[in-house]
Amino acid sequence: MHLPYLNILISASLPGALAVTNGAVSSRNNVSNATELRWGPCDRQVVDDPTLSCSSFEIPLDYHNNSAGTGRVAVAMVNATGNRLGTLFMNPGGPGESGVAGLSGLAPYLMNYTGGLYDLVSWDTRGEGPLTVPGDIDCFGSVEESNAFWNNTIYLKGINMIGNFTDPEDIQTLLSQAPIMERKYQELAQRCLTSPVGKYLQYVGTAATVRDMVALADVIDGPGKPINFYGISYGTVIGSWFMNMFPDRVGRVAIDGIVDTTLLATEEDTKVGYESQLLDSQKVYDALMTGCALAGPEGCAMASNGSSAADVDKTFQDLLKLAHDAQRVNSSVTVTSGIIRSALLNNLYTPGTWSDFVNDNYTAALAAVKAEAQNSSNSSTSYTVLEKRHIKRDILSDPLSLSLYGIGCSDTVDVKGTSMVDIFNEIINVTRSTSHVGAKYPTPWAVCPVWPFRAVERYQGPFNKTLANKVLMLSNTLDPVTSLTGAKAVAKAAGDNAKLVLLAGLGHSTIQLPSKCLDALKLSYFVNGTLPENDTLCEADSDYEIFRGVNAQAIFNALSSGK
Repeated sequence: MHLPYLNILISASLPGALAVTNGAVSSRNNVSNATELRWGPCDRQVVDDPTLSCSSFEIPLDYHNNSAGTGRVAVAMVNATGNRLGTLFMNPGGPGESGVAGLSGLAPYLMNYTGGLYDLVSWDTRGEGPLTVPGDIDCFGSVEESNAFWNNTIYLKGINMIGNFTDPEDIQTLLSQAPIMERKYQELAQRCLTSPVGKYLQYVGTAATVRDMVALADVIDGPGKPINFYGISYGTVIGSWFMNMFPDRVGRVAIDGIVDTTLLATEEDTKVGYESQLLDSQKVYDALMTGCALAGPEGCAMASNGSSAADVDKTFQDLLKLAHDAQRVNSSVTVTSGIIRSALLNNLYTPGTWSDFVNDNYTAALAAVKAEAQNSSNSSTSYTVLEKRHIKRDILSDPLSLSLYGIGCSDTVDVKGTSMVDIFNEIINVTRSTSHVGAKYPTPWAVCPVWPFRAVERYQGPFNKTLANKVLMLSNTLDPVTSLTGAKAVAKAAGDNAKLVLLAGLGHSTIQLPSKCLDALKLSYFVNGTLPENDTLCEADSDYEIFRGVNAQAIFNALSSGK
């Protein structure tokens, strides 16, 4: 979820002195002149959903300096279907994911969790979307310009390696790219700094986003009223900062797929993104291979009759090696081991896509790689199929948007002299020690050491404030990007203010697998304020199949038995 990079000194000598907040936080906002929201149909270019109403809300760019001017955020709402208890604010993750579009997709689930008793509200945070100001952080004029900028770098191809960097040549090749990528990231930061969005970079950050939510709540529900919130992934950072910046305003709050905010406040993003967040990614990969083996050839193209999880893993590793060796011979191949590996890591988030990945995507990737290995003209056709099946990295789905970079780097700690060699060595070490699946690259946190701004306000703790109401914390037992270890650290810091509930589930956040048990607990909390015992464990619904005839419980049983 985050970013980092540039040899530019991040200090108060840059435009806008940094306000690093640690401890007491003003519970008052210097809010804008907005006193109401005028709701109407949403812009269909942003979201085409008639169940949503949309509005625009004026915000101060800097809540501590009115002379900085104003911006605005795009806001969306779904009305309660029952006797309204209040408003539930929601953030779907990111950073840089559209809250407006996210509300459209998640509203049915949130209505189920809340009994339809809340108006559901989300917004495109600073740095996101065409209607919010500051909006999308776009530093290129076109896709072609972006591709030309990154041409002949591993940014487009990913890291070419096999095993867990078992081939020394792969290490040498990666480290040889370090000075190239360091220079490119420095150029990128300067490009963004001098672009039209450059003047806004210091105003994009989570502390300001928290204050925007509080200002919205003051207008929608009234000043000083409790604020209810559901945050997923990066939304848990918003939730955790909100709880500790405005502890007296905490209503019914749930955070799901939890980022370790204490670590985020004290460590560089490279440590948070690789070393901490990937703790369980190898286990989730093992679960994917296990599910494929249980499904057999009828449910998984990577399996044969009688295949074990180790056999399926070898089949996938053979594909990576074929792509790896083809790129060694011809650096211009289009389907690289890095792209395939990134697609795998993306799919670990969502067990609902695992069957498609091991069938459609794997088959298309194998055909494309074989064609390229044979220097066949069919490779371009196979690659087109591959792109349509979303095997390419998500970072390339919108090569113009650098919102994830801008927001994430705004929040991270001051630069500590980290170099691209340090970052690449971190990738190598984590791949060898923590996640043999490998670390995704490119990642946003690689640019933060050279990013030209930190936010004018960052919250860096403490994270153990006494809250007006107790909160609900949610985590899968196996999450590929926000580990259970991190969730327990956040819950421990919160102490008696929170209850941590676990789902014996797979993927990123508990929303990935249906669970009547967990739905009932969420409903009880949001309707009645009732919290379960700490470390309550729910199961995923047994009738939900990840592969044909294979549910989550079957995968966990096989993992525990070593099959």
